[in-house]
Amino acid sequence: MKRCFVAFLALALAGCASLLPSVQSESAPFNTFDEARLAIDSLVPMRSSVSTLVQQGIDPVKQPNTVILTHSDVVRRFLPSTLIKRDDLDPGVLACLDAREACRGWEISAERVLRARTGGFFMDFTNFSRRTETSGWRFNALILLVGDLVVYRAWGGQPNIMAIEVQTNPLGPLQDIGPALVTNH
Repeated sequence: MKRCFVAFLALALAGCASLLPSVQSESAPFNTFDEARLAIDSLVPMRSSVSTLVQQGIDPVKQPNTVILTHSDVVRRFLPSTLIKRDDLDPGVLACLDAREACRGWEISAERVLRARTGGFFMDFTNFSRRTETSGWRFNALILLVGDLVVYRAWGGQPNIMAIEVQTNPLGPLQDIGPALVTNH
């Protein structure tokens, strides 16, 4: 009888891994990092227009996490100190800076990140050991416009995020009691 209970408990706990929490963060109209990169790379400075951006799925009104930059924001970004000279800047950036109020920028941040707790349910539930796997990608881009014309574009980010975090607590559920007792006095 005792062996049957232990076997049943082992089977039940083995199937409980699906009960561990996971978090998915999505803020992109793009499905992959490469899709986002190709959309930005397809823009041709001094030729592409706002309508080209919208066709590529890049629209600051519809896309979350897009910051619309003013001329002043662009100046602060590209001329933060006296160490950078105008001659060092890209011709598209110079065109934007010279256009003054006709200059604006779009700063795009996109990501698809999944954080999932993996490992044994019992060890996680009792706080002895927690294993979290983070995977996905993050993308950022900067597009400068003069009127409706794209004059500059650049992109960067993390094409492949993979991190594993393991937290061990030798005292399990009692691990956090010490600090709780100290702060209550």
